[in-house]
Amino acid sequence: MHYPLITIVGGSGFVGRHTVKLLASQGYRLRILVRDTVAAEFLKTAATVGQIAIEHVDITRPETLAGKFQGSDAVVSLVSILFESGRQKFDAINVAGARAVAAEAAKAGVKTFVHISALGIDAASDTRYRATKPAGEAAVREVFPTATFLRPSLIIGPEDGFFQRFGRMSLIAPALPIIAGGKTKFQPVLVTDVASAIAAAIKTPEAKGQTYEIAGPSVYTMRELLEMMARITKRTPRFVSLPACVAKLQGRVCELLPFTPMITRDQVKLLAHDNVLTPGAQGLHHLGIAATPIDTMLPTYLSRFIKV
Repeated sequence: MHYPLITIVGGSGFVGRHTVKLLASQGYRLRILVRDTVAAEFLKTAATVGQIAIEHVDITRPETLAGKFQGSDAVVSLVSILFESGRQKFDAINVAGARAVAAEAAKAGVKTFVHISALGIDAASDTRYRATKPAGEAAVREVFPTATFLRPSLIIGPEDGFFQRFGRMSLIAPALPIIAGGKTKFQPVLVTDVASAIAAAIKTPEAKGQTYEIAGPSVYTMRELLEMMARITKRTPRFVSLPACVAKLQGRVCELLPFTPMITRDQVKLLAHDNVLTPGAQGLHHLGIAATPIDTMLPTYLSRFIKV
């Protein structure tokens, strides 16, 4: 019996680990391409012996991709960055890296290519991150015209960069900062729904060449999301509104620190734009998936922050 082989580029990250778990449970053979193979070894616990192979690549060095997609029935490209660090630059990863992955997949004769992009990239491209996402899509489409693009909103889950960050802050900080009153709107989606969308895109021939916006069923402001977190964790933090100019200054300072920044100037600019579904766009239901309300799962994700 032939079990399809799916190659996932960047499979050890937040979305990747949930995608690996789901695809492994569906019987796929998986080849996971990452920069740090040792750090990705934990992925093998999601499958049976021999079902997952982990190999090294560096998409900023296209030569490392040579031959990595041979025999693949589908390729999933998950590599992207939200902030720059060292050699990890927006253009190098989000544009040139995305193109290199798609080009090598096309060269190998791969029939199905799924690229994870981001919601809201059609809005004003006033940030370096936002500008590179549509450029990355265009680069992929140029070399792999039938690629499927998934554009998620804010992704929520046990290792997310939103609730986990503010949850940790709530343990020690007397107040939580919100930028410009926290009025920016989001349509957050559970990471398990994103993984399901990837699996559906792989199996749906009609998805080839299509773009899907991936979001949850409800729209919240940033303040409403933090208030929901406070209710679930039984905490009563004060909210302090930071003017955008002050937040940008903090972002500049954070960018100079030698570890993952709390916020960057680019991210402050992103918060000036709502991140919700475009009217009429194809979404999860077009892939046969019913979006899960985030409040049904947040208590399990935030349990470690509950005040006792």
